[in-house]
Amino acid sequence: MIAFYENRNTDFYVRDNQNGKRLLQCTAHLHYHIELVLMLEGSADGFSDVEQCRIEAGDAFLAFPNQIHRFESYDTERYLLFIISPDMMPELASLFTGSSPRSSLIKGAAGDPELVRLFYQLASYRKAETAFDEVERRGCLLSLFGRLLKRVELLNTTQSDSHALKAIVNYCTRNYTKELSLSVLESELHISKYYISHLFSDKLHIGFNDYINSLRVSFACHYLRHSDRSVTEISDLVGFGTLRTFNRAFLKQKGVTPSEYRRVGG
Repeated sequence: MIAFYENRNTDFYVRDNQNGKRLLQCTAHLHYHIELVLMLEGSADGFSDVEQCRIEAGDAFLAFPNQIHRFESYDTERYLLFIISPDMMPELASLFTGSSPRSSLIKGAAGDPELVRLFYQLASYRKAETAFDEVERRGCLLSLFGRLLKRVELLNTTQSDSHALKAIVNYCTRNYTKELSLSVLESELHISKYYISHLFSDKLHIGFNDYINSLRVSFACHYLRHSDRSVTEISDLVGFGTLRTFNRAFLKQKGVTPSEYRRVGG
């Protein structure tokens, strides 16, 4: 499955497609975020890594961070879609980055009325206007995933990583603040650096260095939006060697400088 790395701009995104105007269909991609769908009406095919499943009305589909996934649509669907940074739930972040679901399909999730209520409540927090809204949204997220994950069989990374690409991406996500190079990954993961380079260009259509920069920029955006740390501090915090390198990479990824990004609120 050829996939594109998607650099998300926000920690939380919801699409309420109850009017049926927008199909779920999308090309294969992966990102640092969790992707969650509750199918309300209709059906679609979901793909995650090597799994293919039919998502029918009442089912949920859950893709973990750095899990390649896509959807194929055949008719009008009604669904709720959420794309959520695991950083919003630090209590569960290590679980999301250190494990994968045996199956992304959660059959009959809508059979639990409390779970459905939490889905709709979370959808109502499309935008947190105040700090209190943010607290409510985070509480809802923890309640929803605490209930949802009881229905999911989880495998740790050593059990579930049948593909080198996922092992590589997971390692980079956990170590983005450190020195990362093809030689470092070759030494740490015992995978040829030439093969790693090939995987990034062939599967993700992005160079290794551009991927690392996009990962660091993504984390930098979070700090720019949610902390008062200086741009220089954030540059060091996310692993850029110099402020100049940070500014150049950020401008390339976002089209604005870090200071401009912070000024307009992301």
